[in-house]
Amino acid sequence: MRAALVGIDFGQGDFAASVEELNLLARSAGAEPVTVITAKRSAPDAAYFVGSGKADEIGQAVLADRVEIVIFNHALSPAQQRNLEKRLNIRVLDRTSLILDIFAQRAKSHEGKLQVELAQLQHLATRLIRGWTHLERQKGGIGLRGPGETQLETDRRLIGERVKALRARLAKLRKQHETQRRSRNRTQTFSISLVGYTNAGKSTLFNAVTKAGVYAADQLFATLDTTSRRVYMNEEVGHVVLSDTVGFVRELPHQLVAAFRATLEETIHADLLLHVVDAASPVRMEQIEQVNLVLREIGADHIPQILVWNKIDAADLEPSVERDEYDKISRVFVSARTGVGLDLLRGAIAEWAKDAPGARLQQPSYQTEEELEEVESSPTLTDVGSH
Repeated sequence: MRAALVGIDFGQGDFAASVEELNLLARSAGAEPVTVITAKRSAPDAAYFVGSGKADEIGQAVLADRVEIVIFNHALSPAQQRNLEKRLNIRVLDRTSLILDIFAQRAKSHEGKLQVELAQLQHLATRLIRGWTHLERQKGGIGLRGPGETQLETDRRLIGERVKALRARLAKLRKQHETQRRSRNRTQTFSISLVGYTNAGKSTLFNAVTKAGVYAADQLFATLDTTSRRVYMNEEVGHVVLSDTVGFVRELPHQLVAAFRATLEETIHADLLLHVVDAASPVRMEQIEQVNLVLREIGADHIPQILVWNKIDAADLEPSVERDEYDKISRVFVSARTGVGLDLLRGAIAEWAKDAPGARLQQPSYQTEEELEEVESSPTLTDVGSH
């Protein structure tokens, strides 16, 4: 599907990196960006977000490049989206809808699909318009007044009922996760969650450490289903549990954070976070801050972190370990793709696990892979962005 990308520079952050990320998001969704339209503004236009003149420029690009969809790198209000679609006579998507569409394509597990559907319905509820458009030409007449409003009320009621049902099912799954965590806590197994910006290489790192064989590809949100694995560190530490978690992105839609709160709680209950950073990215510091913003939002900012600078082979860095003023390991430089520095990372995990207060570091009682999967795996949402 041929797409036109629209980005407006409001003078905040790295605009070029933001537009490049929109390009990656569009390609991840299956679109083919054929033109990019940018502009500078001090504030969004109330009617069209970009102003009527820029909207006409977009319309000309749509005709010239045979564009089939216009994608904005911003969150549009329902009115702005409707106005643009009427003026351009083409489908318009905002950033939130684009990310929701990618998540809908990638969700494989039952819980992942439920969470995506809930987020989509919550987003759709603000964008319902009057239905039964074939009657709009009928402005009066007995029996022809108000059918659109009636259909709108019906749609809202149906969406409300579906949202209520989805929340109930997700609440049940949340209780199952709590049971899994209690089983894990009984063995006092040290638990670690991988977090990071999407496509930082979390799943490649997860595979390298656990040999799990999780699907990894060089695209945003390659897959969304989480996997937890028990990993043997050494004789002193024994086993730890390593879990992949959702990949973050700048301006992560609020609906996603709300719908996936049960999934993100896997992060809240971890003993240690491995914050994976793309060392080769020119905006890595901004990405680190974006991840920390989401962690603060879900109440996971108090959990100790090790910054794992991944892709050092692409950044011309050497494998190494850095410590903070308390002599605790704070950064590890590795390449998940080549395996360089992974021994340093395993040593850092073992050191943190050994020093963890109250941790009984020994092999859990779950001996078989089937028993481990039953207790440790959580079919929740995650990013498996690759190196």
